[in-house]
Amino acid sequence: MKIESKDNNHCVQFSRKLSSGWILIDRCGKHFGAILNFLRDGNVSLPESSKEIAEFYAEAKYYCIAELAESCTQALAKKERSDHDPICKVPLITSQKEEELLISSTTKPAIKLLINRHNNKYSYTTTSDDNLLKNIELFDKLSLWYSNRVLFLKDVISTSEICCWVFYGHGKKVSEVCCTSIVYATDKKHTKVECPEARIYEETLNILLYENRNAPDQELMQVTTRGAVSGMSSYTSDEEEERSGLDRLRSNKSNNQA
Repeated sequence: MKIESKDNNHCVQFSRKLSSGWILIDRCGKHFGAILNFLRDGNVSLPESSKEIAEFYAEAKYYCIAELAESCTQALAKKERSDHDPICKVPLITSQKEEELLISSTTKPAIKLLINRHNNKYSYTTTSDDNLLKNIELFDKLSLWYSNRVLFLKDVISTSEICCWVFYGHGKKVSEVCCTSIVYATDKKHTKVECPEARIYEETLNILLYENRNAPDQELMQVTTRGAVSGMSSYTSDEEEERSGLDRLRSNKSNNQA
């Protein structure tokens, strides 16, 4: 058996001495080493580019190595599919069951934006519509930046909130940022929507601690939890606002009577 390689034109001659003389196989030597490794070991790492995989496939077909040719075919098909797949995917939640399944099945931390303008029963303040759009724009930006590290979900059908961010780690809710509150103007109540960008950025960075399947450091967990509690208490629902107002009135009345 004789192998000759000429670097100037990558020509490889694979020769075997027969009774009739030498047999010459005139092929490019670029992938010949990998072909030999496959014949020795039964496996080989395929190139990254589609062009080189196609070259590999041509060599495998020439040498009648069906298993390697099939591996090249599958790799090319996978490449073609991935070339057309969107880089950033944001599922729209259709049910509570679907949301739970998506969050529990992913290995990534998750961020959900619940946004439904029609959940309001009062009129909006003048800046609320702009702030709703700012929340959507911020969500879109974050999903573009971190889509490979975080699962982003959008909920537009829930009736529990108007605008709320929820952060999940290891399949469990870690914190939330509710962006709505009730404000009073003369004799009317209005719904106010805000966009607390700094707080949302902070919670997004905190949720990256959950990328590792092991639990985050306990001190970091406590920081995250304290931030979540303080943020959640900054915004109250309509019922909580009314309840706290009644409690204050009762307290003032009792103090005056005393």
